[in-house]
Parts: sequence; structure tokens; C-alpha cells
Amino acid sequence: MDIITTFLEGILRYLTTIRLKDYLDIALMAYAMYWLLKLVGGSHVARLGKGVLVFLAALWISDALKLKGIYFLLSHMVQIGLVALVVLFQPEIRRILEQLGSSKLSSFNPFARVQESTAIENAIAQTVLACTEMSKSRTGVLIVFERENNLDDIARTGTVVDAQVSNELLKNIFFVKAAMHDGAVIIRDGRLFAGGCMLPLSHNVNLSRDLGMRHRAGIGISENSDAVVVIVSEETGSISVAIGGMLKRHLMPETLEKLLIRELMPNTGEEQNNKLSLHLSTLFKARKEGEHEAE
Repeated sequence: MDIITTFLEGILRYLTTIRLKDYLDIALMAYAMYWLLKLVGGSHVARLGKGVLVFLAALWISDALKLKGIYFLLSHMVQIGLVALVVLFQPEIRRILEQLGSSKLSSFNPFARVQESTAIENAIAQTVLACTEMSKSRTGVLIVFERENNLDDIARTGTVVDAQVSNELLKNIFFVKAAMHDGAVIIRDGRLFAGGCMLPLSHNVNLSRDLGMRHRAGIGISENSDAVVVIVSEETGSISVAIGGMLKRHLMPETLEKLLIRELMPNTGEEQNNKLSLHLSTLFKARKEGEHEAE
């Protein structure tokens, strides 16, 4: 009872001395912890976090109860534990630092923004058209739309192309006998930046077993960046999109189009968004009609 009373009295004394800037400090620390946990994610991290909390609780209890032997061992383990945590969390720490240091600076040039917006519109339309056709032929597709997080490290694993996105180019790259068909394509600012790129596989053990390596790679890069990944299954022809480690499967072309517009052009507004969707659909239909006439 004495321990509990002392603990409660300490809390009351702290609450009476707390100031406005202390509340701000606590709020910022809470937000930072929330942001870090959200960024790191993963069930193994949660288990390690629980273990750390249990260890700290045992350290506090041993100190409060004057268990000198246990407290001596636990307090000296803290020094080793800090190094062990850095080693255990090395992949997550590296990923956090990469994401913090690789965010692209937005352009302040209005003309450049218009050009980029037009290029993204074209990239979306051509991607939807290509994925629709390759879905019918059951051609495996893996297209990564880069957003704020720079993917230069991933691009270096493939071949730099730097070309305008077109239906024909995408189909040629993913043609089963093409040199780059097994890798991923990276689209940056509406242009096809690189092809044949190798992506990190997802470590999520809860993924469905019917997902192949292409889907796991798409989910993996979406876990490690803010990229939007379009996937076409080679086995079923199903179109999927991976965002933030989550996979949306069995998408129709119209749904894929709206999803890409919403994710890649979020600042267009709902009315402009609908107009853009209608415009791209018109281009999509005109392209299909032109191909039918040619046949």
C-alpha cells in the first residue's frame, strides 16, 4: 500500500506542476511514437514492443521493492539491450531513414506542374488500356507508380528507359519473351522511368497462399514506400492494386482507372476528378474502336 500511495502522490505532484508547453511536449512525443509504430508496422515488432514493456515493468518493480540483485542484473542488461534493439530493428530503422531522406521536393513551377499532370493523365489511360488487354491474354504485369518516396535504388536494379508511357511500350516490355518481362516497371512523374526492376518481397505471413511472387513483390514495395502498384496475374489475368501493404484484387478496368486517378491525382477535386475519368474513358473507348476498325 505504501508503494501505491507513494506512486499516486508522485503523479499528483507532477500534475500540479505541469505547464502548457509540457502538454505540447507530450502531444508531440505521442504523435512521434504513433508515426514510428505506423511506419514500422509488423507483428514481430509488436511482440518485441510488448517484451520491452514487460522488461521495463520488471525493472521498475525490482527498484520499488528494493530487490537489489534483480535490479542490478536488469539495469546492466539495459546497456546491452539498447544495442540489441538496434540490431533487431536494423531493417525497420533503415527503411525509416530511407523514407525520411528520399521524399521528393514538389515543383513550384506552375508550367511544370501542368506538364506533369498531363503526363500522369496519359500514363493512367495507357496503363488501364494495356492492363485490360494483357489481362485478356493473361500476361503478367507489375507496374509501380512512384509518388513522394524516391525509388532510385529500385530503378538501379533494372534498365533506365525514360520514355513516354504508351500501351504498345508496356505490352512490349511485358511480352513473355522480352528481356525485361519478369521485372517491374517504374513510372515517375507520368514517364516510364525504368523497366526490369527487382522489388523486395513482402514479409507478411498472413498473405493468401494463392498469391505468387509477382503479387508478393508488388505488396512488398508498397509496404516499403508510398508507391501505387498495378499487378496483372499471369495465371488468372486478374487485375490488382497494392497500396500501403494492402492488396485490392479482381478490379474491373473502370475501377482501376478511378482508383489510379484518386491516388495519383488527389488534388484535382471531385468534379475535376469525374471529368478526368470521363475524358480518359473517352480516350480508352476511342482507342479500342480504332483497333477494331484496323482489324
